[in-house]
Amino acid sequence: MKRQLLFLAVLFVAASSFLLLPQRKPVVYIIGDSTVRNTNRPQCGWGELIGELLDTSKITVSNQAMAGRSTRTFIKEKRWEKVINAIQPGDYLIMQFGHNEGSKPDTSKAGYRGVLRGTGNDSVSLNWGDTLTEVVHSYGWYLRKFVREAKAKGGIPVICSMIPRNQFVEGKVKRADKDFGKWAEEIAKEEGVFFINLNAITADKYDVLGPEQVKSFFPGDHTHTNEAGARVNAASVVDGIRLLKTLTLNQYLKNN
Repeated sequence: MKRQLLFLAVLFVAASSFLLLPQRKPVVYIIGDSTVRNTNRPQCGWGELIGELLDTSKITVSNQAMAGRSTRTFIKEKRWEKVINAIQPGDYLIMQFGHNEGSKPDTSKAGYRGVLRGTGNDSVSLNWGDTLTEVVHSYGWYLRKFVREAKAKGGIPVICSMIPRNQFVEGKVKRADKDFGKWAEEIAKEEGVFFINLNAITADKYDVLGPEQVKSFFPGDHTHTNEAGARVNAASVVDGIRLLKTLTLNQYLKNN
C-alpha cells in the first residue's frame, strides 16, 4: 500500500511539473519575396505587419521572406532548408510567391530567378560551368515541394496568390487569374491545402479605392507597397483566413 501511495505521489509530482512547464507556442512561418518582407524603406511587406493582427501572446510570427527571391532561388539559397528544419507539428506555413518567377530560366542575371510556367513536372537543366548543373522546375513543382515537405513535418500549409500590382485596365486592377495566381490555386486544390486568393481580395479593395488612392500605396514602382499598402494586404490575408472556417489559425486572430 505504501509503495502504491509513493508511486502515485511521484506520478502526481511529475504530472504537475509537466503542466507547469512553459508550453511551446505554435509558429506561423511566412515565406515569399519583397512584397512580403522589404527592408528598403519606405517599401514594406505585409508579412512585417500581420503580427499586429494576430494574438502574439499565443502564436509566434516568423517572417522568413526575402526580397528578390523566387520559389526557385528561395530553395537554391537554402532559405527553405532553414524553414523546413524549424517547422514542428502544429506550425503554420504561409507562402506567397509569383512576382519574381516570370523570366525564362537560364544562366543570365535575368534568368537566375525564372521558373518554368505552369504546374507540370517538366524541367530544364542549366549548366553553370565547372560541372555544376541545376535542374529548374515549374512554378507549381516548387509550391508542391513546399507543401509536401511542410505536411510531412506536421505543418499546416497555406498558399496565397501574389498581391496585385498597381496596374489598372479600364478602371479595374489587373488580376493574376490566368497565370501565377491560377497555378497557386491549382496546387492548393491538388494537394488538399488551404488557399487564400490574396490577389483577388486586395484587387477588389483597390477597385473600390480607385487609381489615385492606390497610387499612394506604391512609392517607387507598381509592385512594392509602402506601409499603408502593406496594411491593406495584411488585412486581406486575415480576410482570407476568416473565409477558411476549418483553418485553425483563425483562433489566433485578434477580435476573432
